[in-house]
Amino acid sequence: MRVSEDELAGVVELFGGLTRDELYEALSELAYREGEELDGADAGETLDSAISSYHLVEYESDAAEKPLLVAGPRAFPEQPPHSEDLPHIMDVEPRDVDREALGEAVRETLDDEATAALAGGDTDRMRELVDVSYDLEAWAPVDCTGIRNRLDARL
Repeated sequence: MRVSEDELAGVVELFGGLTRDELYEALSELAYREGEELDGADAGETLDSAISSYHLVEYESDAAEKPLLVAGPRAFPEQPPHSEDLPHIMDVEPRDVDREALGEAVRETLDDEATAALAGGDTDRMRELVDVSYDLEAWAPVDCTGIRNRLDARL
């Protein structure tokens, strides 16, 4: 079973956030309902891509022992088939996320990635991160002007 980055965001959004293990459990349940098996390697690649592209973001929360994956600023969450059953199947309570704290954490990650892209001269990544900075400002109460100015100065 293959899922898109936006479908991953849709699954985690059902709960407010999921740990990696919980997300894999949810994907396994969805695959089972489709009569398929979850390809762990493929799901892992999609998950890594979703995090890199800011469709999902990792969030350290006091409510969970492990970091939560949350729908990110570039996501357009979609519900994959049978996902409406997941809250009834999985033993996971809905989670609330502090949007301000999450936004600040994502802004810090964006700043680190901008620094790395600038140091490596990766103009494609710099352009992508400029776009992410606008999406992030619309998604959470943060200001990314400084990050964007640093990137724009090199583009």
